[in-house]
Amino acid sequence: MYLLTIRDGLQTRHIGPYASPRQASDDLDKLQATCGDKATWQIHRLESPAELHAPTPGRGDIEPVAV
Repeated sequence: MYLLTIRDGLQTRHIGPYASPRQASDDLDKLQATCGDKATWQIHRLESPAELHAPTPGRGDIEPVAV
């Protein structure tokens, strides 16, 4: 899942979730007309809790050793 974040001055809007970054990009094209010239945006990938707790090799996670 993906989330579109638009910062325009002091206002921050979070829009989504989207199934793909392409859908977020398409929505951004429509929303940019309502934003100021200096507005910034990002498309964030949302992680599920299961992904956050899964050990990733090389990341320094300790994997159980069979005894």
